[in-house]
Amino acid sequence: MLQEIYQQLERDFEETIRVRRYLHQHPELSFEEEETPKFIARRLTEMGIEVKTGVGGRGVVGIIRGGRPGKTVALRADFDALPIQDLKEVAYRSTVPGKMHACGHDAHTAALLSVAKALQEKREWLSGNVVLIHQFAEELVPGGAKEMIKDGCLEGVDAIFGTHLWSTIPVGQAAFQPQAIMAAADHFEVEITGKGGHGGLPHETVDPIMLGTNWVQLVQQIVSRNVSPLDSAVITVGAFHGGDAFNIIPEKVAIKGTVRTFRTEVQQVIERKMESIVRSLCEAAGASYNYQYIKGYPPVINHARETSFVRSCAEEVLGSDNCYVTEPLMVGEDFSYYLQHVPGTFFLTGAGNAEKNAVYPHHHPRFDIDEEAMLHAGKILASAAWRFLNEKD
Repeated sequence: MLQEIYQQLERDFEETIRVRRYLHQHPELSFEEEETPKFIARRLTEMGIEVKTGVGGRGVVGIIRGGRPGKTVALRADFDALPIQDLKEVAYRSTVPGKMHACGHDAHTAALLSVAKALQEKREWLSGNVVLIHQFAEELVPGGAKEMIKDGCLEGVDAIFGTHLWSTIPVGQAAFQPQAIMAAADHFEVEITGKGGHGGLPHETVDPIMLGTNWVQLVQQIVSRNVSPLDSAVITVGAFHGGDAFNIIPEKVAIKGTVRTFRTEVQQVIERKMESIVRSLCEAAGASYNYQYIKGYPPVINHARETSFVRSCAEEVLGSDNCYVTEPLMVGEDFSYYLQHVPGTFFLTGAGNAEKNAVYPHHHPRFDIDEEAMLHAGKILASAAWRFLNEKD
């Protein structure tokens, strides 16, 4: 039966591509998705699948009810885009200025819709139910997952599986991690207020640029001197703004950046030390500051048993030599919230291919994928759902 599902996905692959390219041409940003959820709901309804819309705000949930009693498994795909201008020279490039699917969410959606169709057609032989979670707003904190969970998308669910198509992994491969695969993704904002004045008379000022640059240098020592070498952490300053003229010391500077960690204890140390440093610098210089540390998604921590199970499904599809354990990544994902409620795993499906110009990293204006990856992801997810419901523990 599983081979028949694979064959169905293969027969429908051209349609999977058409759906992905349609979505790619019509991107919608996080918390602004209107037409995309309508499109998804319409497709699921046409398949005869029970559909709930407006879940958690803009989410869509489909429910395939198997012909036999059993467990419930959830499969998740996200569908929001990014505020990036599409610079690819392809027929299916974004038609919306300043917006594009630069992270593969269009492909996630297309793949899951094809899986939905294949499983729906075999529902009589399913021992249990499949919940299809089409999530909005993954790219922007607080994300859509928390609200969809609050609205009941995981009620009765025994396990959840998801994948991210990954352009830096060659197509035909899949990567797994039985523990933490992605980091907590926080951001910070610091404003230092000094005393502005003439650039030629610095002794009459309190220079916030000098204080800001000192702070940036000092916080880079936190990881090397306050975090155990056995832990991983990243502090990155991404924005530093202050002043407009070459000969004027400004009143204020504003600094923004991100912190990535895997453990709460490390996260707390970094949060405290960053403020301690700016407080000490400002007190010594007679300046003031405003410090905000905004916690984003928690780390994506997979469950070992479910990871091993899904990896076995992937090995049947891609071969054992093409499935491996990956190092944790310092990127964030709100799939983490699902894994806090039910066991499951989140894995990476290779989507890179230099021959198809699918070589650019995620969030790049020329990002693209080898669309064959959608077929691989679809087969793995379909296999995981089918085997989870129909095979005895």
